[in-house]
Amino acid sequence: HRRFDYRPKPDPYCQARYTFCPTGSAFPVMKEEDVIEVYRLQAPVWEFKYGDLLGHLKIMHDAVGFKSSLTGKNYTMEWYELFQLGNCTFPHLRPGMDAPFWCNQGAACFFEGIDDAHWKENGTLVLVTTISGTMFNEMAKWVKYDNETGIYYETWTVQASPDKQSIVWFDSYECSKFILRTYQKLADLGAVFKTTQTNYTSIILFSGEPIYLGNETSIFGPLGNKTLAAAIRDFYYPFKPHRTVGEFFVDLLKIIDRVILNQQFYLFYNLEYWFLPMKFPYLKIIYEEVPLPIGSKTSFGV
Repeated sequence: HRRFDYRPKPDPYCQARYTFCPTGSAFPVMKEEDVIEVYRLQAPVWEFKYGDLLGHLKIMHDAVGFKSSLTGKNYTMEWYELFQLGNCTFPHLRPGMDAPFWCNQGAACFFEGIDDAHWKENGTLVLVTTISGTMFNEMAKWVKYDNETGIYYETWTVQASPDKQSIVWFDSYECSKFILRTYQKLADLGAVFKTTQTNYTSIILFSGEPIYLGNETSIFGPLGNKTLAAAIRDFYYPFKPHRTVGEFFVDLLKIIDRVILNQQFYLFYNLEYWFLPMKFPYLKIIYEEVPLPIGSKTSFGV
């Protein structure tokens, strides 16, 4: 997943149904001698609206919590889409614009408090390590860097097959990947993690070797490939938001026809388009264990 030099301003066309990080706050500067508890937080996606519904499918959202021993204050940190998941996964086809229009930024959100009920009721709130105030402050600097350079949400992992040793063509870039990066940073700073099972959700597409198609300019620009441009727009059209149930089912049949029967998928990744020759089982949602990391430094004595 490519890193960028800076985060561009979101286009006003991109609108969120739910405000991104509504109570976000700056990182506090912790005292060196503080002992901060670090919690693994996980709950079903859209739990606030649908309860445990997506939890049954193991579609989970991840976050990390902190508790200062000196102040008693709790904090939550997570990474998610600025304009909800649908906008990050599929583009808008805007009138008068040849190229699909993406609202696919993701970002970190940090705020005071941990909503215990939200994480405990259908999910997880577990202590995984303790860190010093110095380690927290170093992590905060890293989060700012990570947030300014890793700016686009990517829903899909793309693999050659369901085998554990399978080639991964493209890796996803979403909430769980941010939490895994954060744990690794803390381990590198000296955090020693408890032995506890940690599972994460991945949505995987299965594909033969991807074919590079080009970027927005080379495909949709004045000297672009009009046939390819039309094929990409045509592919994304059925994924648009639906106003009626009937409209949804008509477009669902088109999606099945293209992705499964014709084994085609167009992926937008790092601002470039790729063609995926799809393979059975086409798509799978897995809830797989990724162990907590082992650090590369000695602990700060926490």
